[in-house]
Amino acid sequence: MSVSEQSFDAPLAGVTVVEFCSVAAGPFCGMLLADMGAEVIKVEPPSGDTLRQWPPLNEGFSENFASLNRNKMSIALDLKSPEGHAIADSLIRRADVVIENNRPGVMDRLNLGPARYRESRPDLVYCSLSAYGQTGPRARDGGFDVTIQAFSGIMSVTGEQDGGPVKCGVPISDFSTGLYAAFAISSMLTRVRETGKGGHVDISMLGASLGIAALQTSEYFGSGRDPQKLGAAHPRNAPYEAFQASDTHFVIAAGNDKLWRSVCDVVDRSDLVEDPRFLTTRDRAANQKALKQILNAVFATRPARDWLDSLAAEGVPCSPINAYSQVLSDPHVAEQKWVQPLRLPNGQETHTFASPLRIDGSAPSIRRGPPELDGDRATVLGLVQEMENDRATAAR
Repeated sequence: MSVSEQSFDAPLAGVTVVEFCSVAAGPFCGMLLADMGAEVIKVEPPSGDTLRQWPPLNEGFSENFASLNRNKMSIALDLKSPEGHAIADSLIRRADVVIENNRPGVMDRLNLGPARYRESRPDLVYCSLSAYGQTGPRARDGGFDVTIQAFSGIMSVTGEQDGGPVKCGVPISDFSTGLYAAFAISSMLTRVRETGKGGHVDISMLGASLGIAALQTSEYFGSGRDPQKLGAAHPRNAPYEAFQASDTHFVIAAGNDKLWRSVCDVVDRSDLVEDPRFLTTRDRAANQKALKQILNAVFATRPARDWLDSLAAEGVPCSPINAYSQVLSDPHVAEQKWVQPLRLPNGQETHTFASPLRIDGSAPSIRRGPPELDGDRATVLGLVQEMENDRATAAR
């Protein structure tokens, strides 16, 4: 049965999430939970999530915003007004999960922080995403993806060895933080089901960025030396980087001796197998500049596509260096049905990259497009009234 023919048994169906988030890390976390079936209510300021203004704009609606806010409802509230605060408070009291990515202390000053609900809602999972965390000397500092990439060390190992500072082309600090947050929330919900005990999740962009840098931090702990920028190369494997063919670059990842011998066969240089500079993976890594020079001289004689076909035929992992237009139209991506149509609130049609997850062969569905600002106000207020009615009934 194909993905499209199966129904997705959403593991977070019945879970209500209230999201007080903007831009990337928090909204990405909320969308991951929504994809898993959670009912996510996005609380926005009257001016909206600032991501709504980011281009490209499709007849006035931000495609960037759409990419992070599917399967959500939106209500706009002024949290400093009595009415807006009362609605937000009621939503939190009804929710299973709260996520927020304001600077530490903001939600407490609004009297909507985790401490307010600790006694009345001990089962509430409250997740705070921030640049540096809720405590510590930098807790009050703001941060964006590029500043955290700089502070965390990511930029020190990104780019060419003799080049200037370069950030990762994907906002990796933002999105890794959203992933950590969604993982923690899902884990906490398991504890809530078993014990009734919720809690406050504190996840920082700095911590997430260091967490995914396990190979770099362990290199420092093990050697006492800072990892270095290597461009597309690898500190412990070769040939394992980008090479130049007659027309363009392509990538090889020959990460063991067997694959290395296959590369030698493809380039018709069996003599390299016995070259003392290249006998082992460690030798090849230590002498990879010389190795790259030798291989590039051969690769320059034919187009990249020829080399890729020959290497793939020998089982050597290799790849063209795709633009997004190329990978998104690749037959494999199409077969996985990862690119899905998406209707915007203004009626325009676009596409989005849907959830890459499969559970028992089925995929999370796009139940609704990104919300119009305050577009679900009546529905959300209806949920609040329903909660108040339930509370009044229980008090009788």
